[in-house]
Amino acid sequence: MAEQALDVRDFDDVVDFITPVDHVFVRAHLGVPEVDVDSWTLSVEGLVELPFQLRLDELLALPARRFTAFHECFGSPFRPDVPTRAVANLVWTGFDLSVLLDRAVPLASARHVWFEGADTGSFDGEDGLSYVKDLPLETARRDVFLAYEMNGEPLTVRHGHPLRTVVPRMFGTNSVKWLTRIILADERPDHMFTTRFYTRVHPGEQTARPVRSVDVGSKILGPRDGDRLADGRVRLAGRAWSTCEVVGVEVSVDEGPWLPASLEPLGADPAWQPFTLDLRLPPGRHRVRARATDRDGRVQPPPGARNSVHEVTVTVGVSGGGAEA
Repeated sequence: MAEQALDVRDFDDVVDFITPVDHVFVRAHLGVPEVDVDSWTLSVEGLVELPFQLRLDELLALPARRFTAFHECFGSPFRPDVPTRAVANLVWTGFDLSVLLDRAVPLASARHVWFEGADTGSFDGEDGLSYVKDLPLETARRDVFLAYEMNGEPLTVRHGHPLRTVVPRMFGTNSVKWLTRIILADERPDHMFTTRFYTRVHPGEQTARPVRSVDVGSKILGPRDGDRLADGRVRLAGRAWSTCEVVGVEVSVDEGPWLPASLEPLGADPAWQPFTLDLRLPPGRHRVRARATDRDGRVQPPPGARNSVHEVTVTVGVSGGGAEA
């Protein structure tokens, strides 16, 4: 099945701790909308005592905070088990959703928060869609951040200008771009992107759950897949992330033993954790794998899962622009 309007431009591997904006993946299921900032408003409505609308200048006047968090795409909703490894680490500026919820005063019957973006269109044969996601009210109050800057600059149009949600430690599908409406309700929305796509059955379970919390993961950023190296002395570098602190990353060469890499501890922010390992590789072609383990004991699985161990293939021994046989 085709991915239709889904932009599948992958994250361009870079080894910066903070990912430059122009290297961040873009996903737009319904296309990138044209938003008139002068007339744009954010509404908070539904099961609240005090519904209201705010203009952008009113939102920008609210007390702001800034933090760093990794941001990971779950992957294609048509192929939920295929690894994508589109991930970035970004500095977000904005304010907590709880500021607006406190102002609106949710009714006792409110149980869920719906987030609706300005992007509209067709997907998988259904017309007239808008992009909608939802979270339980208490989860949304605790975890959702409303951002208007990325890496210290206003959001680009492609990344959700003028306002988007950011939900640290949850897959990017939950972080609605071009946000226009926040709706409190007593039930979940029955919608293309809430109950039909972006659900999955976890191992050992039979009931599908919404795609929310990220899996433990790691990615080798250098050397890159297909690199030809003149010298076998290699400093492997990568990044690891999870819902909690990653406590170990191991590297295996050509299905050999798992070797512990040097891993930076998790700081105060939910950012990714850099890891490195110095290797000496003999001439020839080599397969290098990395796997992460988090504090909850989750380990990246073998190939076959969406967060399976990441691997690159490199060739050592380059002469005159070509690899030695």
